[in-house]
Amino acid sequence: MVTTGTKNQGKIGVLIEEHFDEIEFRAFNSFFPSHGYEIEYISHLWNQEQLTFKGVDLTEEVTVTVEVNDIQPTDYQGIILIGAYAMDRLRYEEYPQQGQSNQSPAVKFLRKAVKAMDAGKLNIGTICHSLWLFCADPELLKNREVTCAHNIICDVKNAGGIIIFDGDGTTNIHINGNLITAKHPNVVFEFMEVFLKAINEQRLQLATK
Repeated sequence: MVTTGTKNQGKIGVLIEEHFDEIEFRAFNSFFPSHGYEIEYISHLWNQEQLTFKGVDLTEEVTVTVEVNDIQPTDYQGIILIGAYAMDRLRYEEYPQQGQSNQSPAVKFLRKAVKAMDAGKLNIGTICHSLWLFCADPELLKNREVTCAHNIICDVKNAGGIIIFDGDGTTNIHINGNLITAKHPNVVFEFMEVFLKAINEQRLQLATK
């Protein structure tokens, strides 16, 4: 989905499932390709060759062919977790065991992504409700400064995240190392600008090493 005439800078992986945020979906599909980045949607496909997911308002749909078990986070220039209810669905664990951390495919992928992020090799972006995937394993969120939608503040706090406020609400955008978090779809364009700058800078840094 790279715009014709724009140099291919690489791929951005977007984790997605049913009931994704359509404002973000449309924005990602327009903005990042116009700056040379291909958007590739990733999910758990439940042994299917592909699955089609619909957005929360049933006005958009996406067919995903990339199984999260078959890829590495560092295959991408950056990883974004789309908002609305998609990340709640992706953290579903088919066979939970007492005393065992969440073993859903998307959470296992996120653990690898966070490890790469903390090593300075990857940027991760979340927006609105998508920190729900982090909340599935509190070790991923513990002591990290973040922002999020107001109605998941309790979830994020209980998972060990530190919510950053601005006045009477959570801040629009917060950068904590290579983790970029955003409040809700109304700030998606600001979020994309910040994320784009981060992955461009990181790509140049890695190229000079």
